[in-house]
Amino acid sequence: MRRAAAEAVRRARELQVAALSIGAVDDLPLDAAAVGQAFAEGLALGAYRYWKYRTGLTTEQTFAVERATVYSGDERAADMAAGVATGQAVARGVALARDLVNSPGYAMTPARMGEEALALGERLGLKVTVLDKAQLTEQGFGGILAVGQGSANDPRFIVMEHGAPGDGPTICLVGKGLTFDSGGLSIKPAEAMDTMKSDMGGAAAVFGAMQVAAELKLPLHVVGLVSSAENMPSATAYRPGDVVTTLSGKTIEVLNTDAEGRIILSDALHYAQRYEPAAIVELSTLTGAIVIALGSHATGLMATDQALADRVSQAGEISGERVWQLPLWQEYHDMVKSEIADLKNIGGRAGGSITAGAFLAAFVGDYPFVHLDIAGTAWADRPAKPYEVQGGTGVGVRLLAEFLRGYSY
Repeated sequence: MRRAAAEAVRRARELQVAALSIGAVDDLPLDAAAVGQAFAEGLALGAYRYWKYRTGLTTEQTFAVERATVYSGDERAADMAAGVATGQAVARGVALARDLVNSPGYAMTPARMGEEALALGERLGLKVTVLDKAQLTEQGFGGILAVGQGSANDPRFIVMEHGAPGDGPTICLVGKGLTFDSGGLSIKPAEAMDTMKSDMGGAAAVFGAMQVAAELKLPLHVVGLVSSAENMPSATAYRPGDVVTTLSGKTIEVLNTDAEGRIILSDALHYAQRYEPAAIVELSTLTGAIVIALGSHATGLMATDQALADRVSQAGEISGERVWQLPLWQEYHDMVKSEIADLKNIGGRAGGSITAGAFLAAFVGDYPFVHLDIAGTAWADRPAKPYEVQGGTGVGVRLLAEFLRGYSY
């Protein structure tokens, strides 16, 4: 139904039809609220376009469908309407994430991400804190500082809070916010670099999910944590062979400066422990290996807690943002142990996605943790679904929204 609604709104736009109607849904043996939500998501996401930098557009190109009506019988109308409202809120969160990912690297710097968070907080009543370079240095965020030291754009650490302790379980959402990733001194090949403005897809998903949690007034304490930096090669950049001391005090031997996401996330994951959360869910465009393993149709999941993994997996099935679980056996943790430091930031080509997850798990303590590697799903060169467009997909927002809603029941 989500796909059908997206196809409908796209066809209506092609035909220059200002209004469309969808009926006969009462005959479907499905929950009315779920039907309404799916239609609303499909309509809104199918209509999404990122044309901020396009010029000379014709009236035909800019035509937008103004109204869509979903018909239902009286006994299902209230549930249907509630579902539509939920779907609209979720779609707005996805659109926010897509906009952030699609923004060019020069326009979406770490400082700009901090400004976006402050604006989101002011608009929706979120408590927002943004730490700048001086504060990161004072407080010992060694991972973020190391990765960001080669760039003229200083790093930021962003904290967004919906609700307060005691409002329900505390859930920490952690996002990787590499606003541009050149690979640093271990520089990427040219053909792999043009989409690296999307390396903050995890952070974008956290932004979108925080917006949804606030708009739906979920009875939870949700904390969004974003490590944001730009990874650039320069005379001040961190080097292969360096040893980084992170916020936790643990040390990391840097073998490849292009495995930087896990280094900045180490600080955020340790920071999450101060909230004593019921769950930590982290999203990152972390490894090319997950693209080889799962392609663009599933997000890789690794977990330290099976009950939490099952919750996230179920949310993926309901939302259509499916995940596939990979193991985190002790042997994989052993692969990221270093001879000269506590950890090394790569464990070799074999099992690359899993060893990255094992690395991250070293910074969460005993708190239930799920790592989602969205490297294959956060960007679409050839969209496979009618509610996607070329560019940022906003993946993770619908998954997190369903996960949080399930936790609030």
